[in-house]
Amino acid sequence: MKDPVEYLCDVLIIGSGAAGLSLALKLADHAQVHLLSKGPLAEGSTFYAQGGIAAVFDETDSIESHVADTLIAGAGLCDPAVVEYTARQAPDAIQWLIEQGVPFDTEPSAQGKAAYHLTREGGHSHRRIFHAADATGKAVQLTLNERVRQHPNIHILERVNALDLITSAKLGDDTTKTGEPNRILGAYVWNRDKERVETIQARFVAMATGGASKVYQYTSNPDVSSGDGIAMAWRAGCRVANMEFNQFHPTSLFHPDDNNFLLTEALRGEGALLKRPDGSRFMPDYDSRGELAPRDIVARAIDHEMKRLGAECMYLDISHQPRDFILKHFPTIYERCLKVGIDITCQAMPVVPAAHYTCGGVMVDEHSQTDISGLYAIGEVSYTGLHGANRMASNSLLECIVFARAAGQDILAKLASTPPPPILPLWDESRVADSDEEVVIHHNWHELRLFMWDYVGIVRSNKRLERAKRRIELLQQEIEEYYRHFRVSNNLLELRNLAQVAELIIRSAMARKESRGLHYTLDYPDPAPDPKPTILEP
Repeated sequence: MKDPVEYLCDVLIIGSGAAGLSLALKLADHAQVHLLSKGPLAEGSTFYAQGGIAAVFDETDSIESHVADTLIAGAGLCDPAVVEYTARQAPDAIQWLIEQGVPFDTEPSAQGKAAYHLTREGGHSHRRIFHAADATGKAVQLTLNERVRQHPNIHILERVNALDLITSAKLGDDTTKTGEPNRILGAYVWNRDKERVETIQARFVAMATGGASKVYQYTSNPDVSSGDGIAMAWRAGCRVANMEFNQFHPTSLFHPDDNNFLLTEALRGEGALLKRPDGSRFMPDYDSRGELAPRDIVARAIDHEMKRLGAECMYLDISHQPRDFILKHFPTIYERCLKVGIDITCQAMPVVPAAHYTCGGVMVDEHSQTDISGLYAIGEVSYTGLHGANRMASNSLLECIVFARAAGQDILAKLASTPPPPILPLWDESRVADSDEEVVIHHNWHELRLFMWDYVGIVRSNKRLERAKRRIELLQQEIEEYYRHFRVSNNLLELRNLAQVAELIIRSAMARKESRGLHYTLDYPDPAPDPKPTILEP
């Protein structure tokens, strides 16, 4: 067998969604960038994001209002300075996307000129959501894809999984004696087409790997959302925070032929109503904001109504709006539902909650720098302090763009003074064999996602968390033994990472002795008076 190919670059970016693509474009004029995509370049959570991006442009709106709305949605755990910074950077982020060519929707203004159409979503007190119909993420992804492919300094590696980070501490440098910080040197990656582990050396590494919603049985996320960056950073020595706050999107389509399709919050922003199977509304019974209450409240309300009535689902109804209005604003949802026999212009959509967003993640500073020198985390993989105990709608893509810019500025400021890494050792697989027990991976995979859904889902309890803890400990032992004896594969790498993230979620949930935002426990139903982020150290 030939030796693995080695790559050398200035910056390795792991992940090709809005965060990774934005960072690549901000660096490429001054650095050699390798951009790693786990699947095809367009495959990731960004591509499937429907709603939009929040930014204050309307004269009746204000930065202060965007900040206040975000703090309220975050249920007392947002970092106010980070929220303020992000909201103030939002207009520039939107302007940059417009300059890249993202086709946000427009409408005629009072003066007869075209103006951007702003919609409203749950938790927002004003219309401030820029969108491209109901497929904003797709528009952002495809626009930035084209820009990235055109740049000569960006080398794209598709169908390649990051396996583990390489740091100076891992190579045996005693950082405690020398006083030098633990520094990133590169990463081992799994080339799925060539079926071999390769080495990438880099001065800087940025993780833009997205979240970990695939740890749950039901999710709106694509298959690639397996918590890879969080798990790799933890194994490398980074702290993580607020992993107990997993956002369950209230409205995922419930249908045997299309179970993972998200029904955007913009539907409710444009008047869609949540109803019981008998056609009666229920959200006013739970919150004065009705269907526009924050996602955690809406998800719990749907979950409670389903359990109370013994119903398989609730219903989302926008059929009272004019047909032309629905077709103009929600063409993707209309076509997708029509394929399974639901005409949303005259029928209600069956919905259930589904795991949607990881509000916690790898701890970073204001430049997206992690605890390891030269290692950055951007987007859903990171914990910036923006989201707190619950992410407000359409702040996620915004965070990607704003913090990609911050990371880019920090990397460029350090680029000239950062030497290239030393030659790194190649991956050693001389003591492992090809697996003859692939069924073990599939069994563990399904067991993990099922007990996380049952025990660490929308409503939790001490007993459920204890059960989950016992199961994850046994599962991790099995996975680690398997990992030591057999060659890596895509399923094994994702299972290993998901199990690690599941453990972090369980530990974080057990540490929070209160109910707040997305974390609701039957044993501690009330919020604590002085909440703090949950921080775990390796």
